[in-house]
Amino acid sequence: MGIQLELTSYHRGPGFWQASKIEMLLHTGSHVDFTKHVQEDGETAADVSLERVFGDALVVDLSFAGANHEISVADLEDHAPEILPGDIVLVRTDWTEKHWGNFPTYYMESPYCAPEAAQWLIERGAKAIGFDCFSEYCARLPDFTSEDFIIHKIILENGSILMQQLTNFSQLPVGRRFPFFAPFIKIRGAEGSPARFFALID
Repeated sequence: MGIQLELTSYHRGPGFWQASKIEMLLHTGSHVDFTKHVQEDGETAADVSLERVFGDALVVDLSFAGANHEISVADLEDHAPEILPGDIVLVRTDWTEKHWGNFPTYYMESPYCAPEAAQWLIERGAKAIGFDCFSEYCARLPDFTSEDFIIHKIILENGSILMQQLTNFSQLPVGRRFPFFAPFIKIRGAEGSPARFFALID
């Protein structure tokens, strides 16, 4: 999904030659979060190997979840395939496909993850967890603080990787594993990084 940034381009000649610089927030559009996002001494993009975001993935199909649906442990128990340690788990709601660009609805009415559900995924060994919705309830709060981002804290402080604002989960198979990749830019000191997520489907 496209990233919001400011691009400044420079040109020189003779002929056409362009070089550009960008200014951006690392947490807009499709991106990966690391523990530095929530812990002062946490991992950064330069510390995390790509093996942490490459591997077998499976989809938890919660495409029935509408606006303001709380993703619960019961939802996961009813709809998640068996999760093995080291799996990448992709939580599908189709919210991004339907509402990306529709602000503030995208954040304010998104399905969101209950803390107990995030912990449930961690306890089953998910090494990376991706959402195609905004996983935090706190977007609805008028004066939320960093401490209200509880899903970030549960996932990241337990050594997993959080992948956000993904899309096109409706194109992925349900009920079987497939190779999934989240290559990100290796930026020293960065608590997050833009990523180009993709899967290999037979």
